[in-house]
Amino acid sequence: MTSHRPSPPLRAGERETLRAFLDYHRATLAWKCEGLSDDALRRRSMPPSTLTLLGLVRHLAEVERAWFRRVINGEDVPLVWSSAGDYQAAYDVDAATRAGAFAAWQTETEHARRIEREADSLDVTGYHRRSGETVSLRLVMLHLIHEYARHNGHADLLREGVDGTVGV
Repeated sequence: MTSHRPSPPLRAGERETLRAFLDYHRATLAWKCEGLSDDALRRRSMPPSTLTLLGLVRHLAEVERAWFRRVINGEDVPLVWSSAGDYQAAYDVDAATRAGAFAAWQTETEHARRIEREADSLDVTGYHRRSGETVSLRLVMLHLIHEYARHNGHADLLREGVDGTVGV
């Protein structure tokens, strides 16, 4: 596997650092899926778990959409794979393809980047309907870094199970 990950800065301001670490983790997920067929991306970690690399890509598209578009930008858009708000639908990959999952994920990351760039500061807030709380862009970026880091750990194990490939 080859890495196309940006290196986060060793010294930078808060916003630049958060942006770089989020992009690093986004690139890590793509890297973990690199070169695999749709069937390999659909391979389950260990039954009965439904966790797959393709499911992670779809899930993270939902996460990007929910936090940046719905919470920070206040858009009234449904989830990508469930108009009923079922986040688990993203993990149903039986008929899913790499092309569809990655297109949705890239669309949502582009929206997220635009929303973050256009925000005046990390103190910009949005309303999180599920918790009933107002949250800052800072919290959203930190949450997504945490979400990607956790799921990239899953992706490490999934990829190793698919073809034995390991790497940082």
